Amino acid sequence: MTSAPHPTPLTADDDWWRSAVVYQVYVRSFADSNSDGVGDLEGIRQRLPYLRDLGVDALWLTPFYTSPQIDAGYDVADYRDVDPLFGNLGDFDAMITDAHALGLRIIVDLVPNHTSSAHPWFTAALAAGPGSPERERYLFAEGKGERGELPPNDWESIFGGPAWTRVPDGQWYLHLFDPAQPDLNWRHPEVRAEFEDVLRFWLDRGVDGFRIDVAHGMIKAEGLPDVGFNSMTTGQRQSELLGKGRLPYFDQDEVHDIYRAWRPILDSYPGGRMAVAEAWAETPQRLARYIGPDELHQAFSFDFLDATWSADSFRKVIDTALAESAIVGAPTTWVLSNHDRQRHVTRYGDGEVGLRRARAAALLMLSLPGCAYVYQGEELGLPEVLDLPDELRQDPAFLRTGESRDGCRVPIPWSGELAPYGFGPEGSELSWLPAPATWRALSVAAQAGVTGSTLELYRTALRIRHEHPALAGTDGITWLETEPGVLAFRRTAGGAELTCVVNLSGAEVTVAGHGRPVVASADLTERGDGHVLPVDAAAWFERR
Repeated sequence: MTSAPHPTPLTADDDWWRSAVVYQVYVRSFADSNSDGVGDLEGIRQRLPYLRDLGVDALWLTPFYTSPQIDAGYDVADYRDVDPLFGNLGDFDAMITDAHALGLRIIVDLVPNHTSSAHPWFTAALAAGPGSPERERYLFAEGKGERGELPPNDWESIFGGPAWTRVPDGQWYLHLFDPAQPDLNWRHPEVRAEFEDVLRFWLDRGVDGFRIDVAHGMIKAEGLPDVGFNSMTTGQRQSELLGKGRLPYFDQDEVHDIYRAWRPILDSYPGGRMAVAEAWAETPQRLARYIGPDELHQAFSFDFLDATWSADSFRKVIDTALAESAIVGAPTTWVLSNHDRQRHVTRYGDGEVGLRRARAAALLMLSLPGCAYVYQGEELGLPEVLDLPDELRQDPAFLRTGESRDGCRVPIPWSGELAPYGFGPEGSELSWLPAPATWRALSVAAQAGVTGSTLELYRTALRIRHEHPALAGTDGITWLETEPGVLAFRRTAGGAELTCVVNLSGAEVTVAGHGRPVVASADLTERGDGHVLPVDAAAWFERR
């Protein structure tokens, strides 16, 4: 199968990614075009005008490649084709053509740490046996114990349980996630050559960038040493160290050689092709190493997502992220929710309190310099679905740990009085996960054009972000003196200034001296020369 250069790449701005707003499309839960209850590429294509009108710059698509779907497509069997569940390569080409015509860029998910156990390489490895060249592409090892009956080391899967599975001939293979996701051996030249070719395949089809899944994981420490503890020996799961400590299977120095080989490939294509790392590292300094003119363009700042609802927490995270990004000359990336984490409406308290805070957090994020990532449905104020029946959950981690990511993956509501709220064509009643009755009032149709709705808040904020000279570029912020529990900072450019004020104090505050309000997450009332900002609210003020 070959690919042809895309006829209409977007080439106007090579630095578009420095200040873009990227909308994450969880493909199976965005829009269903064929009434099978699963979102697909044609569904995305049909909804592109909605995303243009929302005001985002790019879409990040979760994996749509050929896959057994054990882990929702993050178990890839063919990196150069579309799974029939989502369409075909023609559907992809039509979608990206339409997206580019609307001024939207496309970022695709790349899954290089592991393949599916159904990948031809792995089936060949199982058939070839110990010591074969086919097994060298993966991480097979002999077990411990008198007959090799124990795993090669104490490593644990992120999804719970051992990270090793034994095959009938006695060897074990490594899988840091599900057994259906065997880890590749990234010290093997064939593996490196294969993924460089995969990059070119999708770049030739016109994609504007890649989100690198488990970007910190491809290289494992030489000799595969023990961690020294696991949940069986101490009750502490190794995954609790993720982003907090060193693990022999994550964030090894040699991983940077891979990205130094990828960057020239990205740079060889026009239009500012980019890559963003899903990477966890024990310090901001180590995370910053993934970013730079000779490696990747961005790395997600999950500290912002993890910040608690307090002025001190947010300010510390923002200051640290801006300082580290300045060192490497790259933009910060801000994110509040994604397909792996509980939706922030629920994390912030759920119900009215959670929604109030989520709306304020949106204005905080969208006024910061750098790139912002919006998870689908965030613009509707969707909460986590906490009461899905166990028998409907599909997250492979659920059976191992009892923890499930399905609650943030429920298909988003578009219109109508009954679930699945226009997720599929008119009359379709199928949806791979059920939406709750309370989402009737949160659908796109229910919020569009309604003053004060969360959808219109996002549309307004995104329009101002694009149009306001003070929010252009990636220059830093100036913190302002405030009363305790209130964050305020100013951005200045082009003879204009915009001030963002967020009230996390627990009591209403009066804001004055920053000019006129241009958008607020809650109703403001005038008081003297200023405005009263309610609890858990944020507002932007401008002065030109």
